Amino acid sequence: MRRFSAHHGAYAIRLLMLLAALNTTMPVAPAPAAPARGSKSASGAHKPATAKPTNTKPKQNGSSGDKSGSKSSHNATNSKSSNNNNVNINNSHNTNVNINNRHTTVVVAPPRPYPRPPYYHGGHHYYAYHPYYYHPYHPYYYGPAWHPVGFFIAAMTVTAVVVTANSQKYHYDQGVFYQPSGSGYAVIAAPPGVVVTTIPTSAAAVQTTESETKTKTYYYYAGTFYEKQESGYQVVAPPAGAMVPNLPEGAKEVKIGDQTYMEYQGTYYQPVQESGKNGYEVTYVEEAKDSK
Repeated sequence: MRRFSAHHGAYAIRLLMLLAALNTTMPVAPAPAAPARGSKSASGAHKPATAKPTNTKPKQNGSSGDKSGSKSSHNATNSKSSNNNNVNINNSHNTNVNINNRHTTVVVAPPRPYPRPPYYHGGHHYYAYHPYYYHPYHPYYYGPAWHPVGFFIAAMTVTAVVVTANSQKYHYDQGVFYQPSGSGYAVIAAPPGVVVTTIPTSAAAVQTTESETKTKTYYYYAGTFYEKQESGYQVVAPPAGAMVPNLPEGAKEVKIGDQTYMEYQGTYYQPVQESGKNGYEVTYVEEAKDSK
C-alpha cells in the first residue's frame, strides 16, 4: 500500500510541474465587461451601451424650455419688433388722432373774421358764423342721373363729355364725374380745377360775405362747389362759411366732443339753422396754437 502511494505521489508532482510550466507560456484572456443595464439584443443577450448623439439644434427664443433669463442679440431684435407693434396698435386705438389727421383737408379760407369764438376739442378750433344747431342727417336725392362716389356703370352715357384737369381726362355728365374702372366707369369726387360748360339747373347759388358791402357767389350741387368763369364753371374747394341746404349720400356724422358734425369727402360741415330752415355750414378747422 505504501509502494502504490509513493509511485502515484511522484506522478502527481510531475503533473503539477508540467501545469506550472504551461501557465507561464499561455496568455490569459481578459474577463468580459459587464453588460450595460437594460441593453439587450434581439436574441435577449445584453449589448454594451452606446452614447447618444448630441442635439445641436438651437432652442427657439421664447420656448418653455429656456429658463435662463439671459438675452441674446436675437432676443433683443424680437423685443424691439414687439415694441414697434405695440406702438402701431396704440396709434390705431387713438381715434382722436385719426379724426384730427383728416383736418388737413384744404378749404377756402374765411374772407372775414368770425364774430363768435370757435368750438374747441382735441387740439383744434372749429369756426362757424352760424350757431350750432343739430338736426338729423338725411341724404338728399338729386334725381336718377346722379350717382354717389364709387357707383359703377358698364357703359358711358351718350350725353357725357370729356373734360381735363391736370392732364387727366374724365367723363362728366349732369353733375357727375367718371373715370375708367375695369370694364366700365366709376363715379369719383369732382376733380379740383376742372372746368365744365354746364351744371345742373338744380344747383343752388350760395354766397359768402367778403366784407360788409361785398359778397361772393358759388354754385353748389351734391357736395361740389363751382365758381363761374368765362369758359364755364370751375370746381373749387369748399369755401369756409358757405351754407348749403343739403348733403349727398356718402356723408357721415362725426362725433367731436359734445357736438356732431357732418363729414363729406374730407370737409366738415356744422349743422345749422337759418330763417327756420335746416342747413350745413362749411366749417373752418384750425389747429390750436397752444396745443403744440
